[in-house]
Amino acid sequence: MRPVSDIRTSLTPTQLAGYATAQLNNQFPDPDPVNVDDLRDAVPQALARLAHCFAQIDNKYFFDGTQSVFSHLHGDQYAMWLYFLSNELFRQGGDAAVCSKLFLLNKALHGCDIYYEVALPEIFLLVHPLGTVLGRGDYQDYFVSYQRCGIGSNRDIYPRLGKHVTLRPGAAVLGKSVVGDNCQIAAETLVLDTDVSAGTLVMGRPGQLRMKPNTAPYPLWRTIG
Repeated sequence: MRPVSDIRTSLTPTQLAGYATAQLNNQFPDPDPVNVDDLRDAVPQALARLAHCFAQIDNKYFFDGTQSVFSHLHGDQYAMWLYFLSNELFRQGGDAAVCSKLFLLNKALHGCDIYYEVALPEIFLLVHPLGTVLGRGDYQDYFVSYQRCGIGSNRDIYPRLGKHVTLRPGAAVLGKSVVGDNCQIAAETLVLDTDVSAGTLVMGRPGQLRMKPNTAPYPLWRTIG
């Protein structure tokens, strides 16, 4: 895990805690307001996880060639930040109500549904994640999800994904599905209770799936892990 010093942020850790606290209390003005201290312990480790993740992304807005870069005004980055913060707070045994508010704040701001207990990999990328729902699947590093994507259950069974799996806009993987390494799920494709071999591009709907070799690695990763 990269140290917090390896990330350049638009706000200091203390300011990030205060900023999220203000957002939470404005969005959820209930009789039990969030205090900055509720978030303070989770912020450094969440930032370290963010730094580690962003260091793998070959994009100047995420990694400037020397260190990771995080702006609280970059929508995709802030969606990823709120996931890391809520999940880190959960890992540390934080208040479940605060974790829930962070989850709901991410849903309100970015339209993505990623519950704080969901174990996303340490290296992933959200691209315009409006309408995306990432459930309790088994994820591996270098996972990419675009808008309107879904990972979910069928009959209470969730999918398992390998490394370097990319879901293009509108793609979904549901149920008893195993997707191998280095796979792309094409736009508007539904994989339901179906296994996908490593190195495959899959297109279509159940009963009409087409599969071909996936020869093009995702262009935004700095390394192939």
